Amino acid sequence: MLGKFFLFGLLWWLLGNPFLAIVVLLVVLYLLERRFVGLTPSLIRPMRRLGELSRWRKQLQLNPHDVSAKMEIARLSIERKKYAEALKLLNGIEAQMEHSAEYWSNRGLCELALGRLEAGEKDMLRALNISPRVKYGLPLLRLGEAYAKLDPGKALGYLQRFAELHSSSCEGYYRLGMLYRRMGKTEEARRAFRDCAQVFRTLPRYMRRHERKWALLAMWRGRR
Repeated sequence: MLGKFFLFGLLWWLLGNPFLAIVVLLVVLYLLERRFVGLTPSLIRPMRRLGELSRWRKQLQLNPHDVSAKMEIARLSIERKKYAEALKLLNGIEAQMEHSAEYWSNRGLCELALGRLEAGEKDMLRALNISPRVKYGLPLLRLGEAYAKLDPGKALGYLQRFAELHSSSCEGYYRLGMLYRRMGKTEEARRAFRDCAQVFRTLPRYMRRHERKWALLAMWRGRR
């Protein structure tokens, strides 16, 4: 805290304007947080996503039958939470992509997000049947989330499978701990949070950037 006050005072002295100093300080803190922690959303990623989306849409205008373009547009639409738009595109290319695990995983994500749990589960399980490690086990994680409130037992099964399949995923252990806590299994929740922190400490540096958010959340939850 003292360091922030010192930095603010230094910026005020250098810039000669306290409001400009606050703006610069916030920008510096944001950049540091994005670099070393990653809890705040990226301000650049949405702009990059829109640029990609524009390029793929132009490609689709040139070739309306381009399946790859439709898959990419659907993926980007999912990232923008435009699930109905993405699902419409995916439904139109089922015949060409019926053997693609990524296709069924994306379709399942849309179905789950739109509240169609049975259809989403069916698509996710089909993706896992084609490739158990599709998207690093993401279908299992999302199925666990989707059923956390409606069927905790089923959700627990999916999350445990995910943790077994991807033992280096901090997110998996964190969500497992949260589900245990929701079910009233306090000790199991604490153990999952401890496992999350332990996994993070063993990760190579290049993986920690992505997993740090979940490790910090697990540490915080584990102390409550």
